[in-house]
Amino acid sequence: MIDRAGMGDFMRRRRELLSPADLGLPGGHRRRAVGLRRDEVALQAGISTDYYARLEQARGANPSESVVASVARALRLDDDQRDHFFRLAGQLPPASGSVRHIRPGLQQLFDRLDDVPAMICTDLGDVLLQNTLATVLLGHFREPERTADPRAGNLVWEWFTNPSVRQRFPDEDWASHSLAHVRDLRATSSLRAGDPDVERFVAELEQVSDEFAELWQNHEVALRRFDHKRVQHPEVGVLDLSCEIVLTPDTGLQVIAFFPIVGTGAREQLDLLRVVGLQNLTAAPAPAHLRMHHKNTPEAGV
Repeated sequence: MIDRAGMGDFMRRRRELLSPADLGLPGGHRRRAVGLRRDEVALQAGISTDYYARLEQARGANPSESVVASVARALRLDDDQRDHFFRLAGQLPPASGSVRHIRPGLQQLFDRLDDVPAMICTDLGDVLLQNTLATVLLGHFREPERTADPRAGNLVWEWFTNPSVRQRFPDEDWASHSLAHVRDLRATSSLRAGDPDVERFVAELEQVSDEFAELWQNHEVALRRFDHKRVQHPEVGVLDLSCEIVLTPDTGLQVIAFFPIVGTGAREQLDLLRVVGLQNLTAAPAPAHLRMHHKNTPEAGV
């Protein structure tokens, strides 16, 4: 059962202990509020300021598990504080096999990757966090906050069900990307043998994508640690990037960063995106009914 008063008080006290520097924000010279402002935490959590304020004031609807996880990340809670916060919110703390909480140290590492596209994902490919440059380059993957589809925002799911995602990559690279996704998921399935979350995810993918089902039957396995990716962007053209994947074995979380390959012009292209590409963030997301979710719907370029 949710403890609204306890949850709100905990949120307020944790917020007041943080400084703008903890979130990589400018402090300013005249701040009346102690610690962070509500709007600053709300922005980090990806929710409205009004909704955050209602939670802190013990009002409004019960928060979902994803909202609790997002607020926990925004408040930079450690594992024990996160579990306490989940219980106050009437939620079970995340199980060891499905950790979605980003520790403060990992968050600080991520915050320093501001000049390259970067994201933090679970071992199944759920995008928990992406920086501005990753959003400009690859699109907005944190879709669960925008649509009722529980799988939206997962890198593997989006690749096999959403044709607009593939348009970010040259079509001659699609086959290798598909194989890499399946091999990596097979490795995760092996590491988490018998985990119902993994088995359910694989079964759902087999239902919605013939391509995935065929590749899955080949039983190829390879955990991704590094990759070379070509990303095509309508503003700056094709970028040649090295994709570095840093694994955290105790949580299964992955930090994925895209670095420009020396001598290709990718550094200049990324710098240009930082300047002119932000306007793309204001574009409205595609309506949910236009997204492809059925096996018999043709994929882009196929």
